[in-house]
Amino acid sequence: MSSSDSMGGLAIRARGVGKEFRIGGHEARYKTMRDTIASAAKAPFRFFRRRKGAPGRGLEKFWALRNVSFEVRPGEVLGIIGRNGAGKSTLLKILSRITEPTEGRVEIRGRVSSLLEVGTGFHGELTGRENLYLNGAILGMHKAEIDRKFDEIVAFAEVERFVDMPVKHYSSGMYLRLAFAVAAHLEPEILIVDEVLAVGDVNFQKKCLNKMEDVGQGGRTVLFVSHNMPAVARLCQRVILLDRGSVSQDGPAAQVVSAYLTQGLGTTGSREFEKPSRTRHAEVAGLCAVRLRDEQGKITDVLDIRRPIDVEMEYEVWKPGYVLTPYFLLDNEDGVTVFRSYESDPEWRRVPRPAGRYVSTGRIPGNLLSEGTMIVSVGLFNEHMRQFFEEDVVAFQVVDTMDGDSARGDVGWNIEGVVRPLLRWKTERRGELLGVTRSAGGQS
Repeated sequence: MSSSDSMGGLAIRARGVGKEFRIGGHEARYKTMRDTIASAAKAPFRFFRRRKGAPGRGLEKFWALRNVSFEVRPGEVLGIIGRNGAGKSTLLKILSRITEPTEGRVEIRGRVSSLLEVGTGFHGELTGRENLYLNGAILGMHKAEIDRKFDEIVAFAEVERFVDMPVKHYSSGMYLRLAFAVAAHLEPEILIVDEVLAVGDVNFQKKCLNKMEDVGQGGRTVLFVSHNMPAVARLCQRVILLDRGSVSQDGPAAQVVSAYLTQGLGTTGSREFEKPSRTRHAEVAGLCAVRLRDEQGKITDVLDIRRPIDVEMEYEVWKPGYVLTPYFLLDNEDGVTVFRSYESDPEWRRVPRPAGRYVSTGRIPGNLLSEGTMIVSVGLFNEHMRQFFEEDVVAFQVVDTMDGDSARGDVGWNIEGVVRPLLRWKTERRGELLGVTRSAGGQS
C-alpha cells in the first residue's frame, strides 16, 4: 500500500487486492518493546513445542477478499454494498491502513479519515476534547484548524456538557456522535464510513446523512458502506457490489442497488401460504398468497420511484353469498402508515361473491411514494367480521436517484415526507426588472 503522486488524477486505486486469513490462527500484529523481549525469552520453549507438536495440524485458509480492483476519482461518492461476510469491512480496513493486503496493491492520494466502528481511534482515558485534538493531529491538521472547527463539532455531536469527561464514561450514543462529528468535520480529502447509520436514534441518523451529502457536494471523496439502500442510492453516484470477496458489479447506483435487492438479498416481494390464512372463527374466506409485481408482471421487491407497482392478493372464498372487501395498507420503515386502500372494482362492489378462488390487484402509481422501505399488510372483511389480516406480509424498496425525471428534480439532499408526488409546475417570465437595463456584455 502506498500514497502515490503518479496516479493520473485518482484519489484511490486498488489493483488485485486480496486478504487471506487463517481460521483458528492469530493475525500478526505490531510488537512493542515488551513484546519483543518476552518473545526472545520464550523462543527456545516455542521451538521445543513445535518440534514435539503433532504433525499435520495445519490451519484452514480463508480469502476474505480476492482480486478486487477499482478506481475512485477525487470528489466521487462511492457506495460499497453486499451481504454480511462479503468482504466490505475487510476492504475498508485495508483502505484505512488498519490492515495490509495479502496480495495486490492500494494507492491513495489524500488525507483519510475513517469511521469503521463506534469510536475508532479514540482513547478511553482521554476526554472528548483531547480525543478531538488527537484525531485532528493524526489527520495532519494544525491546532488552529482544529480550533476553528471545535465548536461546530461539539455542537453537532451534542456533547457540550461532557466534552471534558473521559470518553470511557460516554454512552454508546455519545461515543458515536462525537466519533462521526470528528471524522466528518476535520476536512479529510477521503472520508470512509462503515454502517454509521446502524447505531443512534433516527434524528441523528438523518443528521449524519445530511452531513455526508454536504461532504460529497464539497468535492471530497466519500466511501460509504451501508445496508440502507435508499441512503446508498441517494448519496452515491456509483456503487460496488461485493459478493464472496470479489467485485460482482460496479456501476451506476440505481442499477447496482436494484441488482442487489432483486437477488433476494434485501426485502421479499412474494409470500405463499401452505394453508389459507384466516382470523379466528372466520369461515368465509382465507388468504393464499400476496405478490408484488412490476409493469411486466414480474415479482419484484425493488421499485424505481417513477414506476408503478401492483399489490396482488390471492384468496379463496368458501361460503357464497357474502359481500367481501379486500384491502391493503402501506407502512414505511419508521412505522408511519402511508395510506390504506380498499377494493373499488365496480364489478364486485356490493355484489355477493360465489365460492371460488380470486385474485384482487391494486396498482400503486409511479411518482407517488417517497424513497425507503415500504411494508405491506393485507386483509379482507365482510359486513360482519374480518376474514383474514396478515401484517407485514411483503415489503419492497423504493429507490430514487438524480438521473431521472422524478419529483426529486435537481435536489440531492434528503426529502422528507411519506409521499413524493410529481406535481405539475409552471413558471413564467414576466419581463425585465423595472428600472434595470443590461448592456450587451451582461453588466447592469
